[in-house]
Amino acid sequence: MARILLNDGLDAAAVQALRDKGHDVDTTHYEGDELNARLKTFDAVVIRSATKLREPNIQAALDGGMLKLIIRGGVGIDNIDHAFARANGIEVRNTPTASSASVAELALAHMFAISRFIAHANVTMRQGEWNKKQYKGVELGGATLGIVGIGRIGQELGKRALALGMDVLYTDLPGVVWEQDGVRRVELDELLAASDYISLHVPFDKSKGALLGAGQFAAMKDGVRLVNCSRGGVVDEAALLAALESGKVAGAGVDVFAEEPTANTVLVGHPRVSVTPHIGAETRQAQTRIGAEVVAILSERLGG
Repeated sequence: MARILLNDGLDAAAVQALRDKGHDVDTTHYEGDELNARLKTFDAVVIRSATKLREPNIQAALDGGMLKLIIRGGVGIDNIDHAFARANGIEVRNTPTASSASVAELALAHMFAISRFIAHANVTMRQGEWNKKQYKGVELGGATLGIVGIGRIGQELGKRALALGMDVLYTDLPGVVWEQDGVRRVELDELLAASDYISLHVPFDKSKGALLGAGQFAAMKDGVRLVNCSRGGVVDEAALLAALESGKVAGAGVDVFAEEPTANTVLVGHPRVSVTPHIGAETRQAQTRIGAEVVAILSERLGG
């Protein structure tokens, strides 16, 4: 059977399923030179967000001549130099459906948090303060949500927003259409100008840089609320801080950062920011589904 490296771990039931199929499974987390050395000795490697597989890592695997498959347990594959891997005969897969509901629910949770001062009030109450009159929030019902990226996660968020009575706009690449009653496809400029809430669900393209910078924030409504549960680089963090300070952005929910773990303590500590440490897929249900998808891909590709 195959030798499989689960460098960022996997659901316990999935690990046992792989071992029951006779595979040699290593769940140790390796980094740097040790990771490069280990990649030479495995048929497949499964990673999550903690591991980045760049050209030097993949080249080390190629030097070993064993690695056939890289799986990202999650949606995005931007932490893998996938074009280089595929060009050299290594298959790259992900688990695109497993965490959609979990990420959408976290985005919605951030929307509630920045609408009702939940994050800030939680801190001040623990400090003995009772600031009831300072926390006059807004309702989601009747507001307009703009979803940037209408893939599986964006659609799951849109369904929940419609159930709350929100008006839903979305934008995506040309030709990407979501056929759903009560939603409307618009271009990005119109979405920025019309939305009370904006939620991002797109990959980060390092060749293009941040999707939202100073110019895009200037085009938004005054008092807009922004949620990013996609990738940190999609938003220029300095521009976001400036928009928060000016009042252009009334609140931001941030699960992902340009660098992780983040050292941007100013953004993390801002009183109108709700923050989480990249936990979009960190639910029991999502982890079980991710594990099951990984096992299915490995079985399809490597047998067992």
